[in-house]
Amino acid sequence: MTQPTDIRRVSGRQPRLLDLFCCQGGASKGYDGTGFEVTGVDKDPQPRYPYRFVQADAIAFVLEHGAAFDFIHASPPCQHDTECQRLRGNTHPDLIAPTRAALETTGRPWVMENVGGAARKLNAPVMLCGPMFALETYRHRFFETGGGFLLEQPGHYPHTVPQAKMGRPIPPGHYGQFIGNFSGVDLARRVMGVPWMNRDGIRECIPPAYAEHIGRAAFRSLAPRLEVAA
Repeated sequence: MTQPTDIRRVSGRQPRLLDLFCCQGGASKGYDGTGFEVTGVDKDPQPRYPYRFVQADAIAFVLEHGAAFDFIHASPPCQHDTECQRLRGNTHPDLIAPTRAALETTGRPWVMENVGGAARKLNAPVMLCGPMFALETYRHRFFETGGGFLLEQPGHYPHTVPQAKMGRPIPPGHYGQFIGNFSGVDLARRVMGVPWMNRDGIRECIPPAYAEHIGRAAFRSLAPRLEVAA
């Protein structure tokens, strides 16, 4: 079985997905699209988040409640490892190692996502890029897996389309970066598939297409356990 609908029909129940550091819900949208019942957790209010939301410290929440979910996605804040924040001299907490330690206590399969600057801290990460999913933006994101879940590395297409400079209007025939104080919120919403988000959400999110790809792999991995539990 390769389709989420087939797995749900056999299992008789909808698997539960926990999205830690969910922000406005880019990852959650993708997992919802593959059939998960999604709960998002973030320390800040997220009025644009479109699913069940819990305002809480993500690490504390997963330590207490993580085992109640079938699959866990975590996107610890990336600012510590982004070049623009370093150039500005800003300081941010590095939560990758604490998040991993908390995820490993749950006994559940999980994936942890971050930006290229953090890739060296991730264990054998898989990189996803927009053109892998016919998206007109590159937006590399890196995904470490754990808890028995594995994700194959898709083929990486050459970057043949020029990319607009950060914060600049996007010329015809270019891809946008959609980070920082970028131009073209409406375009970014269409390109990345996040029509409910504002600029703050867009510049930090992963496109839902990335999470759909992970979600399909997670469903295949979870299928035997879900069928037994039905």
